[in-house]
Amino acid sequence: MSVHGKLQLRHHRPFVAYWLARVCTASGFQIVTVAIGWHMYQLTGNVLDLGLVGLVEFLPRVLFMLHTGHVADRYDRRKVSALCQFAQGLTALALIIGSATDSVTREMIFVIAFVFGTARAFEMPTTQALLPNIVPAELFPAAVAASASAIQSATIVSPALGGLLYAFGPGWAYGPTLVLYFLAVALMLGLPARQQPLKQEKASLQSMLAGIHFIRSRPDVFGAISLDLFAVLLGGAGALLPVYASDILHTGPWGLGLLRSAPAAGALLMSFWLAYVPIQRQVGRTMFISVGVFGLATIAFGISTSFWFSLMSLAVLGAADMISMVIRGAFVQLETPDEMRGRVSAVNGLFIGASNQLGEFESGITAHWFGTVPAVLIGGVGTLVVTGLWIKLFPTLAGRDRMVESKQHFGQGETA
Repeated sequence: MSVHGKLQLRHHRPFVAYWLARVCTASGFQIVTVAIGWHMYQLTGNVLDLGLVGLVEFLPRVLFMLHTGHVADRYDRRKVSALCQFAQGLTALALIIGSATDSVTREMIFVIAFVFGTARAFEMPTTQALLPNIVPAELFPAAVAASASAIQSATIVSPALGGLLYAFGPGWAYGPTLVLYFLAVALMLGLPARQQPLKQEKASLQSMLAGIHFIRSRPDVFGAISLDLFAVLLGGAGALLPVYASDILHTGPWGLGLLRSAPAAGALLMSFWLAYVPIQRQVGRTMFISVGVFGLATIAFGISTSFWFSLMSLAVLGAADMISMVIRGAFVQLETPDEMRGRVSAVNGLFIGASNQLGEFESGITAHWFGTVPAVLIGGVGTLVVTGLWIKLFPTLAGRDRMVESKQHFGQGETA
């Protein structure tokens, strides 16, 4: 991409508004997640309840997977995203009122978590499918990287901010979250409408399953999505970080906080780099190399007994994962017709969510069976095995040179 193209993205007003909305929603999510966790633990003192809150939030993504993608493709994506953000803001408002009246209960938090998760289940594929409608095709890979930087920035800063605010009382955490979501609503509604008319396809099981059928019919798309699923499923070591911080690296809670932030910090730095130096050639090879580096970094972290080397390994892991995510995100969106992007994004989102949730479960089970360090090493080696196997199973993906061969499937953004 030329320097002119990079400046064009920076001064592209719709994208700037989209990016700011992503910062607001990602920050709001991180703050409210930390606050709800603390609130629940103060109420019950039961660690299992913390896990159940996460499960309740994830459940709508499975229950409504077919519907979320169909809604994103059938209705105005700006309005759907704004409505979802408004609903999340209302959950924060409910928690503010409940905290002020001391009426928040365990059951209330579960209900709010389900509503919150439902809104996010509809928001995520809609917001992802919206991006190609507001940026030109040649700027799209850089836009994906810049959009990802919003999420990584929020992941680094917002959890600590949420914990600090909660120390002054629950309302201090939920209040800014409400403001962030309502600001995101205003930014989202200010985006330009999609010029191409929406196809008012009748809702049916066939239309809702179209995203799954499309992915299965495109070997390269299926290969990219499934590679991420199994690589993260096997290589994720996040669930075991408390054990490493306490028993292996011998640090306190501050060390655990740094370990949790390290992958996001590496990913953020890489997202900045990719926004200015986007990957344009040998995308398949680069993606597989990045997944391989992810596996090697997992192994390096697993065998480390040095706190600083562990931080560096996790930062490299996050940077490699960001390269893979940007390539996969841009490639899948560019290969998908605009009228299908919502449904394909919904399936992709379910794969990502499942890999993260099941990856933590897999890490816990293998650590229970073999020990903490062997579990991480098994995961890293498994990622390398999957990488090699996928190169054999999807040779056209491994040999792919560009994100997309033509722009025929791109949305309004190609003429923006």
